[in-house]
Amino acid sequence: MVSISMDVHPQVGVLPGHPTSSTRAVERAVDLLAEVCDRGEISLADCARRVALPPSTALRLLRTLESSGLVRRDDRGLFQAGPRLIQLGAAALSRQSLVASAQPALRRVVEGCGESAYLCLPGPAGSAIYAGMVEGLHSVRHTGWIGRSIDLSGSAVGAALRSQVGAAGYVVMRSTIEPDVTAIAAPVYRPGQGIAIAALCVVGPAYRVDEKQAAVIGRRLDAEAKGLSQHFEMAHPEVRRPNRRTTRTASGNPTRGTGVNMAVSR
Repeated sequence: MVSISMDVHPQVGVLPGHPTSSTRAVERAVDLLAEVCDRGEISLADCARRVALPPSTALRLLRTLESSGLVRRDDRGLFQAGPRLIQLGAAALSRQSLVASAQPALRRVVEGCGESAYLCLPGPAGSAIYAGMVEGLHSVRHTGWIGRSIDLSGSAVGAALRSQVGAAGYVVMRSTIEPDVTAIAAPVYRPGQGIAIAALCVVGPAYRVDEKQAAVIGRRLDAEAKGLSQHFEMAHPEVRRPNRRTTRTASGNPTRGTGVNMAVSR
């Protein structure tokens, strides 16, 4: 007699390696999330079509992602990256080499001026993401913006990332994102290419950061940004080589922060 046995999973009753319904649901949700991130903003119909799912199934999965803050739906019904996804991305970025390398520079800036300092990176669709931070030394200080994103237009960080800083090497803006708040930013350039890959930024209340103090902070930011660019060049000399590959960038409206947080310590 020939005995034939099959190795069946004792709990789900399927062959090892055979996808279960829960596994397929996770895979489909990840595919949908990837499409939202790749496209920046996308309709339900297009998202479902691109991952070969019925619209009803895609909607159910997208609603689950939306309930977790991983995606959001705007007034036009288009799906975009959600606030939780942006925060997770910023947390992951904070462990990357550029963000880690910027921490000593941010600490020196804070020690010199007492205001909170940030490292900002280019985000999707004309936005910037706050990826690194050292809190200021004052009892009332700007804080809590890690993972948040802002429009490049009308912001000091945006001007720095667009290299709109003039001969001084930094830009100062007052009451643009929030009233009575001053922001100073300087670009960190990609070595040998003149492309801003990040921006160092100081944010503080306008009553404390007057024109004279803003100039002092701006010069410090410019010096630290140049030093960080040189450090990046030594750590990654390959970035001097031009990239001839064509890459696809995301497009869409970013999730924005809802205001300035001022932490008070006693």
